[in-house]
Amino acid sequence: MQREIVVDTETTGLDAEGGDRLIELGCVEIYNRIPTGKEFHRFINPDGRMVHSEALAVHSISDEFLADKPRFADVVGDFLAFIGDDPLVIHNAAFDMGFLNAELARLDMPALETTRAIDTMLIARQKFPGAQASLDALCRRFEIDNSARTKHGALLDAELLAEVYLELIGAREPSLALSVEESAPAYERPANRTARPPRPHAPSEAERAAHEAFLEKISEPIWRR
Repeated sequence: MQREIVVDTETTGLDAEGGDRLIELGCVEIYNRIPTGKEFHRFINPDGRMVHSEALAVHSISDEFLADKPRFADVVGDFLAFIGDDPLVIHNAAFDMGFLNAELARLDMPALETTRAIDTMLIARQKFPGAQASLDALCRRFEIDNSARTKHGALLDAELLAEVYLELIGAREPSLALSVEESAPAYERPANRTARPPRPHAPSEAERAAHEAFLEKISEPIWRR
């Protein structure tokens, strides 16, 4: 039995070390390889850092929208409580972990261990060498409906990634088999069923005579030893 947390982020840009900040956090809980429906989602004020135009084109989260949102310091306690000490499932883990640890460093808080991260991009590249490993490409491969993903969003992407992750590790089949087994109706013997009388198995006199006649044609039959 294991608890795992699927994590996705949106940011002001691509350079965590250069000062870009987190602006959205989305997390989905998986327990024993089944999504539980428990989620964590926050938009975050980047504390004066402007959203780059290239990033805005990807996620459409504007500076105006973020102006009244809480800062990372206001949400970090709830975030850390939600993820606990459990493994973090992340697509391109180095990117998201870099931003999370940069935010924690600004608050003089311990970094998240990179060994906690399960990188689904690396899993996909190992499993399908040479194939595209983006989240959209994996949704297409596994026939996961991502039609709502017209723009990137941390919670929606975490929900999609949870489905992709379970497909990548082959965890869909056991859960489906379990659900089928649990939903199958139990067999019940009809209450008014009438038992048939036992069939006779002893040979008739005619059958015995035919058998003896057959044995006369065989040299030293084993049936007479």
